[in-house]
Amino acid sequence: MKYTGLFVAPPTTIINESTTRRNLGYFSCGTGNPIDDCWRCDPNWEKNRQRLADCAIGFGKNAVGGRDGKIYVVTDSGDYDAVNPKPGTLRHAVIQDEPLWIIFSRDMTIKLKEELIMNSFKTIDGRGASVHIAGGPCITIQFVTNIIIHGLNIHDCKQGGNAMVRDSPNHFGWRTISDGDGVSIFGGTHIWVDHNSLSNCQDGLVDAIHGSTYITISNNFMTHHDKVMLLGHSDSYTQDKNMQVTIAFNHFGEGLVQRMPRCRHGYFHVVNNDYTHWEMYAIGGSANPTINSQGNRFVAPDARFSKEVTKHEDAPESEWKGWNWRSEGDLMVNGAFFTPSGAGASSSYSRASSLGAKPSSLVGSITGAAGALSCRKGARC
Repeated sequence: MKYTGLFVAPPTTIINESTTRRNLGYFSCGTGNPIDDCWRCDPNWEKNRQRLADCAIGFGKNAVGGRDGKIYVVTDSGDYDAVNPKPGTLRHAVIQDEPLWIIFSRDMTIKLKEELIMNSFKTIDGRGASVHIAGGPCITIQFVTNIIIHGLNIHDCKQGGNAMVRDSPNHFGWRTISDGDGVSIFGGTHIWVDHNSLSNCQDGLVDAIHGSTYITISNNFMTHHDKVMLLGHSDSYTQDKNMQVTIAFNHFGEGLVQRMPRCRHGYFHVVNNDYTHWEMYAIGGSANPTINSQGNRFVAPDARFSKEVTKHEDAPESEWKGWNWRSEGDLMVNGAFFTPSGAGASSSYSRASSLGAKPSSLVGSITGAAGALSCRKGARC
């Protein structure tokens, strides 16, 4: 079947995963960012788009998205009908059953009528256009696998209403009110959220709950938001004990308050991020999560009582002092300090380790291009 959204056969020059990972340095620009050094220096990136999937790192490194499928070009910024989406729209692309690498024909702002329910094996790739998902409900990744979200501006996300929404060509159902997250991951696995600019949503910017795991959140620029990132549904939801999330190379910037991230139960590798702003705290958690903080730069606010990076929540010290939280090689600026806890069990930290940390002195260059990139055809991105 041919859609007006335009399917394009994938190029034959795609490099397979094992080959790419053995040769990450071939296109290196020397930024020290292993994701960017894998693909950004190739002036032919636009012809080799699906190669990006082979550059993932961390716990979400096996998220292939739509790497093995066709390219779908979004030509229409509208969102007319959440049950019968029009071919050529983003909603029509993401509900298809087959793997797809979704790109955009031009700059566009998409105001969704209802939350965008994604199907498995999809990549949304905003490179080469300025794409904004804004002003309505945003992206939901629920009980699906192998999703890549790359190069989008996601902001001003609102709650969705009670409505019928299609999630595949052969199924639609009733949705209750959505949270208003920028990216909501609910029971999702093998997810990679990379190089997006996120701000000012009704709930979280990126939340992962209800048994979600094998996730990497990398190279994003986050600004102007209160509760930035929730990882783990509730203290009582023990199915999140196997959650593994990598938070790497992100810039947590102006106007942020807390939850960068807030963790429950699972294993969290927070590595080589730049924290230049927070009002309450940067990293928090409850319900005995393992947090492995390595090679980050923490610049504390000037407020006297907001210098602490960490917040052990919803438990007395007699309890949280046993949680395994460590800071290793982090750079503390302007009086920032990290309160470690736990006995440092090696088995626990091995489950919260997903890549080698670079020295914190390199964080500025590693995260300097965080957020949606201004990529143009025929030039390095």
